[in-house]
Amino acid sequence: QVQLVESGGGLEHTGGSRILSCAASGFAFNVYDMSWYRRPPGKERELVATISRTDKGPATTVYADSVKGRFTVSRDDAKRMVYLQMNNLQVDDTAVYYCHARLFSLQHWGQGTQVTVSS
Repeated sequence: QVQLVESGGGLEHTGGSRILSCAASGFAFNVYDMSWYRRPPGKERELVATISRTDKGPATTVYADSVKGRFTVSRDDAKRMVYLQMNNLQVDDTAVYYCHARLFSLQHWGQGTQVTVSS
């Protein structure tokens, strides 16, 4: 059974930091590109960051412009974990954050974790 379980959400003040974690199980983790998406209140879900599969070489990362320089995505294949380090959090970062796994047309989603940033 495929599972992606996020954790680490909560309430943070502007300028603060938080790390989100995603525990993966039930699929061949290292061949999947892993991403973090978020859905801000009243808005559509958007891509935050992606870290590529590692079975063909070192992972590469891609970030949304809005989080570049503040967020860092990483993965630990041995632990089957994906992380999102979020620094200098802003009110606009308030959203439900989702862990996502993709291998071509195969996709898996976590249930999401709420991050709220207050000024």
